[in-house]
Amino acid sequence: MERLLNDGCDPEQLSPLTLAFVGDGVFDLMVRERLVCNANAPVGYLNSKKVEIVCCKSQSEIISALMPRLNAQELAVFKRGRNAKTAHTPKNASNSQYHSATGFEALWGYLYLKGELSRLNELFDLCGILPKE
Repeated sequence: MERLLNDGCDPEQLSPLTLAFVGDGVFDLMVRERLVCNANAPVGYLNSKKVEIVCCKSQSEIISALMPRLNAQELAVFKRGRNAKTAHTPKNASNSQYHSATGFEALWGYLYLKGELSRLNELFDLCGILPKE
C-alpha cells in the first residue's frame, strides 16, 4: 500500500464527498509536482497554470476522456461522487461540470486511499494535460 501516511482507513466506507475532499488535494499535488518538474518558473505563473487545470471545467473534460479507460469499480466510484448531493453552487462552472468534477475528485481520493499510486500515475498520464519532460 502506497500513501504518504498509512493511517488506517477504508475508502469503501467513506462518503463520496469525503473521497472528493481527499482527491482534490491529491490531484492538486500531482499537477503542482508536474508543473514544477517541467519548468523552474515564477510561482505566479505556476499558480495560474495550476488553476487552469485544477478547476471544475477542466476536471469535467478530463473525466470524460478517461471514462473508457476506467474499470467497473472506478466507474462506480466516479458515479457515486458525481451523483452525491452537494449544497454548493459553482461560481465558474455549470452544475453538470461541478458534479462531474466531484466524481473525478472522488475517484482520485478513492485510488489514493486504496494505495493505488501506480494507477493514479497511469490515469494522470492519460489526462494529457501536462506531458512529462
